[in-house]
Amino acid sequence: MTMYDIQKIRAEFPILKREVNGKPLVYLDNGASAQKPQVVIDAVTRGYAEDYANVHRGLHYLSNLSTEKYEAVRGTIKTFLNAAHEDEILFNSGTTEGINLVSYGWAAPRLQAGDEIILSVMEHHANIVPWHFLRERQGVVLKWVDTDVNGDLDPQAVIDAITPKTKLIAITHMSNVLGTVVDVKTITKAARENGVPVLVDGSQSAVHMPVDVQDLGADFFAITGHKLYGPSSSGAIYISKERQAEMRPFFGGGDMIRTVAKDVVTYNDPPHKFEAGTPGIVQMIGLGAALEYMMDVGMENISAHETALRDYAQDKLNGLNWLNIQGNSKTKGAIFSFTLEGAAHPHDISTVVDQRGIAVRAGHHCAQPLMAHLGVSATCRASFGMYNTTEEVDKLVSALELCNELFN
Repeated sequence: MTMYDIQKIRAEFPILKREVNGKPLVYLDNGASAQKPQVVIDAVTRGYAEDYANVHRGLHYLSNLSTEKYEAVRGTIKTFLNAAHEDEILFNSGTTEGINLVSYGWAAPRLQAGDEIILSVMEHHANIVPWHFLRERQGVVLKWVDTDVNGDLDPQAVIDAITPKTKLIAITHMSNVLGTVVDVKTITKAARENGVPVLVDGSQSAVHMPVDVQDLGADFFAITGHKLYGPSSSGAIYISKERQAEMRPFFGGGDMIRTVAKDVVTYNDPPHKFEAGTPGIVQMIGLGAALEYMMDVGMENISAHETALRDYAQDKLNGLNWLNIQGNSKTKGAIFSFTLEGAAHPHDISTVVDQRGIAVRAGHHCAQPLMAHLGVSATCRASFGMYNTTEEVDKLVSALELCNELFN
């Protein structure tokens, strides 16, 4: 695709043709989960209707075909993330499983009481709770780094938190609440000099901008398929060969073994060593179709479109002097979390704008430490994707003006 044709892109997402409450759907909940283009829907339908069989174990035609399509996705993700090797890509059900794999397979056998994990206050619960398990069970210390008044995370503040006891930095690449993009590369460079691995939650960033894991220098980089215009229960985590060699398997079962006897077990080579049991075959094939679609559109083109959309939305929303927007980072992506002055709860706001056919998210967004840091219990969030338009921004603004009239 040589130019960004927004109408052509919108036409490729069937759900955008529907109405909600008698109004054309305006879908602004992409930070939670993105809609699916027809090519993904077709890939999933074909996977079940024409090609389905279990992978890796069979010698018959359908098993070979299914295995070929399934394993091809590893190469697609390698290209999408610019990893050096296909076997650095581990399939899973999404970022939550990927981070838990690192917690159980890499961190748990290596960390002891008093060892430290550095987190930012912006982390999603998926990048907090697995580390709390280690705090509860092994006495690991969680060290928190706050954002500044603009919602920026100073990489030097993360670096300054490193001590001889620091064993891991687990950091988001892009906040799902503030939209802040973190300077991960500066953090990983200093961390490597101190012998500290870095795990990056790429759930939000990978869908909005080009990602190069080799350039970022991350040891672990997790992505989740349902935010990448792919199926739910699909995802992957990049783990460098160096870190894979330090890991024990987390899940045990079929396909991750080489031999099993009554008194011994030997394991398969990575990545299959970390992928036990029958996987989400069709889901992963659907994710491959989604990533190929995005790369065909061009990640630079998607990023440019969303940057322009962010600037337009920021200008319009800043004009509402009764709207409190959380986070004003210069690196901000097209994510806006806000509250209204007065008594309106974010749930009330969400309900009113839903009557206009506009889908936004209301709540703590699985980021309760950040909510506490911001001094709020919840916000509304409008998060934009590759198919959103300036006209939809205008509809959101009009709906928020109605909310202000109703509640203030």
